[in-house]
Amino acid sequence: MSENLPPCPACSSTFTYQLDALLVCPECAHEWSPDAPSGEADAVRDSVGNILQDGDTVTVIKDLKVKGSSSVVKVGTKVRGIRLVEGDHDIDCKIPGFGQIGLKSKFVKKVSE
Repeated sequence: MSENLPPCPACSSTFTYQLDALLVCPECAHEWSPDAPSGEADAVRDSVGNILQDGDTVTVIKDLKVKGSSSVVKVGTKVRGIRLVEGDHDIDCKIPGFGQIGLKSKFVKKVSE
């Protein structure tokens, strides 16, 4: 533990260490940038690192199988008005033809409006 490194923002562990440009927590494996303003370290990010917010429009970057169905959400599907939620599937949205669905942020890219 180094005296000049901040505690982990996810679990408050004091055993953080620096790995290249990121800070890493060995207890919960959370990684964050020491230069990020407070609040941005825990922000939900898309597949290329853009910060997502409620109401954003995103596109799906790969075909996604819908669990419990034979349907597939195709690559390039545009999703408007997303809502960020806690959990593994951190985006809650409505896709035309599928209805209400949860997506993982690593499978979407923010659309510039």
